[in-house]
This record gives sequence, structure tokens and C-alpha cells, in this order.
Amino acid sequence: MTVLIFLLKAYLSFTILIVILYVVRHYYFTLNRVFGRQRIAYNDIWDSDLPSVSVLIPMHNEEKVAKYVLEALIASTYPREKMEVIPINDHSRDKTQEILDEYAKNYSFIKPLHRLGNEPRGKPAGLNDALKIANGEIIIIYDADYIPPKGQLRELAINFIDPEVGAVMGRVVPVNTQANLLTRLLDLERAGGYQIDQQARFNMQLIPQYGGTVGAFRKNLVEKFGGFNPKILAEDTELTFRLYLNGYKVIYANEVKCYEEVPESWKVRARQIRRWSRGHNQVLFKYFIPLWRSRHLCWAQKLDGSLLLFVYAVPTVLFLGILTSFSLFFLGEMQIIANLGFILFMFTFNTFGNFAPFFEIGTACLLDGTKERIRLLPLFYFVFLYNMWYVFLGSYEALIDSLSGRQALWQKTERFRK
Repeated sequence: MTVLIFLLKAYLSFTILIVILYVVRHYYFTLNRVFGRQRIAYNDIWDSDLPSVSVLIPMHNEEKVAKYVLEALIASTYPREKMEVIPINDHSRDKTQEILDEYAKNYSFIKPLHRLGNEPRGKPAGLNDALKIANGEIIIIYDADYIPPKGQLRELAINFIDPEVGAVMGRVVPVNTQANLLTRLLDLERAGGYQIDQQARFNMQLIPQYGGTVGAFRKNLVEKFGGFNPKILAEDTELTFRLYLNGYKVIYANEVKCYEEVPESWKVRARQIRRWSRGHNQVLFKYFIPLWRSRHLCWAQKLDGSLLLFVYAVPTVLFLGILTSFSLFFLGEMQIIANLGFILFMFTFNTFGNFAPFFEIGTACLLDGTKERIRLLPLFYFVFLYNMWYVFLGSYEALIDSLSGRQALWQKTERFRK
């Protein structure tokens, strides 16, 4: 019994340490954005010798949004002879195929890929098939609900003038912010994640993350890696670590903004978070040890990479911490005030430290010049509790995936555009 109590108390101390570590991390990122020097990407460089690009757009039942992303790319100022657009119709059952074929008739650089057979559905599998027919040196990815500005392809592609750059990531900005309370909260979440978290990691030359859309990568590198793993849902996170472990880096371009449609339903948001958590933890299980063995990374990058990998595992740590505190209470090793205080401590400080809304979102609003949005910050305590449950479910599914080797099914995010 004495050993059990010791182990429970040790885990409780470990939980508190993890929470405080994330608090310090995000607070440090915030200070860097307020007082540090902003490192800029290469998107302001002008070079007439641009690389050829292939724009890949994974699509599954995207009749509501398909024409918007295609029209935006038709208006692109990138040299037409150096670009091609490959919409990937991934087993759609609506009018997506008809829409894509109609655009292909009118624009020769739009070359749809229809995946309608027995191929496995999902973004990684679709990208692998598209890479086989893509002619561009640089692959640029947009999700189907995105609306890229006309000069954005050049702003992404120019970053590869640096031979050490393996991928580049732009900033995501919600286009449907005014729909309801959820979209307003997600707008704040995006602002903190990109304006503070991503930019601070780029400033300090840590590990900014390639996010799988509004991003680009070198085609030859992904081919060298053997393509994307169809069993891993977070193909973007996996590519980030593959690049760094092989001596390449990811550029974050804060000024390269693209507009997306965020979920307008809490149910859809829950499925999205669960998928992200599942995929992210799949990458954690696969790359944590190789990360620390890498000769291409300094200790600061290894530490930052570890904390990045563990972000979606923290709610599981907290759940176990709560169970530990209750166990100690019923064993007579913790008073009720201390027990409730510990639970409140974890919820409150994780709201500050893990999702970091107060530090990062507040500062992002200040930097963006949109101070009115800060009034919604108190609601993020409840958003954290909501996210925590679905992140936990995704972590559990990732663990089962790892142990059983089963194939994870891709869950598409529902669109709301009229």
C-alpha cells in the first residue's frame, strides 16, 4: 500500500509539472511576440525564375465549396505555364465530379483526378495518387473550403529559393467568423495559434508546424520519404517531423493569409478535434524516440518538438491526474479541500498553458488590432472542457491504432457554405 501511495503522489507531481511546463512555454512564446524581433519569410523576395507548381485540392462531396477555390486559383497571378491545378475527387457522391469536369473543359491547367474505384478514401491516400501525376517541382495544398488570394502561389513558392527549406506554411484566417459564437471562438483560437504560437517558434528557430493546407513542400522529398502514410490521419504533422529529422526546415509565413470555413456546429467541431487528436498522437507514438536520437536538431528543438508532439496527449495526463487525486482522497492521503483545489488547478492552468487562449489569443488580438474580440476570452474555460473530452477520445483511438495496426478511417469535415 505504501508503494501504491508513493506512485500515486509521484504521478500527481508529474501532472503538475507537465501543466506548469506548458504554461511557461506559451508564456515565453507570448513574450517573444510582444518584445522579440519578428523573423520574416521569403515571400517579399521577387524572382522571375519561379519553380513549377502543382496545386492539389483533396475533395470529398465538396459541391458547396468546389467552385470558390477553383475560381480563386483561376484568378491567380502565377505564370500559367508553370502551374497546374489537380482537384482530387475522392469518392464523392454529390455533384463534385460534374463541377470539376466542367472547369476542366474550360481551363486546360485544371486536371481533375477522380478516385472512384476500390482505392482507400482519405487525404493521405488521395495525395499519394495525385503526386504520381503531378508535374510541379513544388506541391501546394489547399483544402476545398479555402479561398486563396491571387498572389499567394508566388508567396508560397518563392520560399524554396532556400535549398534547406522543405516546406512552407501560411496563416489560416476564418471567413465565416460572423456565423455564430463557435465560429467567433475558433477565429480567436486560430489567431493565437498562428500569430503567436507558430510565429514565435519560427522566430526562435524551433519547430514551426506544416499544417497540411495553405502550405507547400518539395515533391522530390515526399517521394524520397515514400509518400504519405495512409494509416496516419495527421499527414501534415508527420511531414513536419520527417523534414526536420532529415535536416530540412519548415518556414512559417505569417503574412501569407488564406481564408477557410471553420465548423459552425459543435458536433462537427467535436469530430474535427477527435480526428486531429487521433492523428497527432499517432505521430507522437512513431516519432518521439527518433526525435531525440536525431543529429540534425539541437536540444531546444528537441524539447519544443516533444512538447508539440504531446499537446494532444495532455488531456489524457489530466484525466489520469484527476483519477489519481480521487484515489488519494479515498485512501485518506488527501484532504477534500486539497483534492478539489488540485482539480481546479489543473483545469485553470491548463486553460492558460495547453490551449493558451489567455496568453496567446489576447496578444494576437492586440497585434492584429482587433481588441473587441478579447471580450470572448472568459468563455475559453468552457471550450477547454469541451475540447478536453474529444481530445481524450482521439488519444484513446490512436493508442488502439498503434497496438492493433488497424486502418483509421478518414472523417470529412462537413461544410456549411450556402
